[in-house]
Amino acid sequence: MTPKTKNSDQGKIVAGLDLGTTKVSACMGRTCPDGSVEITGIGTRPSGGVRHGMVVNIEATVDAVRGAIHEAESMSGEKMSAVHVAIGGEHIKCVNSQGNAAIRDGEVTSAILDLALESAIAIPLSNDEKIIHVIPQEYAIDWQAGIREPGGMSGTRLDANVHVVVGAKNALSNIAKCIGLCGLDIQDIVVEPIAAATSVLTDEEKELGVCLLDIGGGTTDVAVYTDGSLRHTEIIPIAGDSVTRDIAMTFRTPAQHAEQVKIKYACALQDLTDENESIKVPGLADRPATEIPRQMLASVVESRYRELYNLVHNKLQEANISKEKLGSGVILTGGAATMEGAAELAEEIFHLPVSSGKPKNLQGLNDLYD
Repeated sequence: MTPKTKNSDQGKIVAGLDLGTTKVSACMGRTCPDGSVEITGIGTRPSGGVRHGMVVNIEATVDAVRGAIHEAESMSGEKMSAVHVAIGGEHIKCVNSQGNAAIRDGEVTSAILDLALESAIAIPLSNDEKIIHVIPQEYAIDWQAGIREPGGMSGTRLDANVHVVVGAKNALSNIAKCIGLCGLDIQDIVVEPIAAATSVLTDEEKELGVCLLDIGGGTTDVAVYTDGSLRHTEIIPIAGDSVTRDIAMTFRTPAQHAEQVKIKYACALQDLTDENESIKVPGLADRPATEIPRQMLASVVESRYRELYNLVHNKLQEANISKEKLGSGVILTGGAATMEGAAELAEEIFHLPVSSGKPKNLQGLNDLYD
């Protein structure tokens, strides 16, 4: 859900839905005169039908969505009719593309802008792919680059640089089917990296350059901005659940116990743990708990986080995004980003300042729990 709203939308009910691997979350609110959104209701349910952002079980997903919506509606006292849906998954791909159009009559009009954008999105697509987002980066008129708003300007040729996000039609259809079975219309579909960036990042951070990592349960969403424009998005199937599985496999404990061990004791940087500290890990079935050094747990966790950060670092290099372009550094958000040592390890790998990101332009969250 986009926090900022137009003045004409003041007082309207807005609703958002996030189909995550770990949980399905619903959120309701009303728009405020200052453009922010006052949150009036939230709801969550365990997500048994989504894996790495993809619907794998329609019935389980519908049950989770209905439960989350009911909880949010009960808290809000309002009813949802349409939702903004945040989606992820390995099927999401991004590409930067260019297009151009001749400027008829010497002035850039909305029709000329549309022609340039249509030219830019003429990219190869498979039969199962569909364009989800077309986000302008900047324009050039007669090869004068760096233009943000070309409307009304004079020239003979308009070039457009855009960021195009593509998804699989079948994956999108399954999501739409689940929402429809819950009696809701889809107002908008937003890929999770862009939704997270809209919620967390400021315009200043985007101008200076920033890499946002939203580390969830099933996926890590990456959004990179430089000079105020979106340059790169990525959805990586390594996240909090990967760490839970590593703990379960290494220490032979059930997944639910591995999750609790992760929440209570895990650290993403082994050097931050006390070599004399020990913890107990529950055993499988009727087997007794095992006592292990906390540093041993941290070693397993650090290995997975290090893999994730190195993968992101390599993706940035492939996209020709150097650390010099990221003046605002790296911003971490998402449940798995709050782990002890996650920020310190990120600083070591990216060689950039790392901070935590929180939603902006939202009101009422604290009041819901007072």
